[in-house]
Amino acid sequence: MSLVRGVHHVAYRCKNAKQTVEWYKKYLDMDFILAIAENQVPSTKEPDPYMHIFLDVGGGNILAFFELPTKPEMIAPSDANTPAWTQHLALKVDSVEAMMAAKARMEADGIQVVGPTDHTLFQSIYFRDPSGHRLELAADTTTPQMSAALEQVKWDMLDEWDRTKQAPQHARWMHDGSGTPT
Repeated sequence: MSLVRGVHHVAYRCKNAKQTVEWYKKYLDMDFILAIAENQVPSTKEPDPYMHIFLDVGGGNILAFFELPTKPEMIAPSDANTPAWTQHLALKVDSVEAMMAAKARMEADGIQVVGPTDHTLFQSIYFRDPSGHRLELAADTTTPQMSAALEQVKWDMLDEWDRTKQAPQHARWMHDGSGTPT
């Protein structure tokens, strides 16, 4: 039995707590469930006022943000050596139709959205929140056959990658357009 029982919350920094709450409600229908504000960091005792907000992602999952008004302005949500597309939070939606409806709402307000992108196992769109964090909405399109095929090759793929640092071809069907395990 795993020690970890789930994700309590994932936390990021934001530029403006109120703007963040309103944006996530408007575009992703997340409810604002909690705010914590302190003038001192509980863990380090560092004097540093902050607003810590919590949003309900659904399914018992929480997304949290810190607004830090005494710190220098956010420049980028990830480090300079990591490509901008790498670090992101992917959120599951019920259907491709729900994902496309969210895309339409964002684009109507001038938010740039990339996709949909067909990943064979799921389709997704990518966009940034007001603080610049990259988000993804993902709609599952996998089949039991696909899951079984990937389960069968996952360790071989990982071992080959570890040796070669080149993309293994065990699941080429995901990217060759066929979408069908061979």
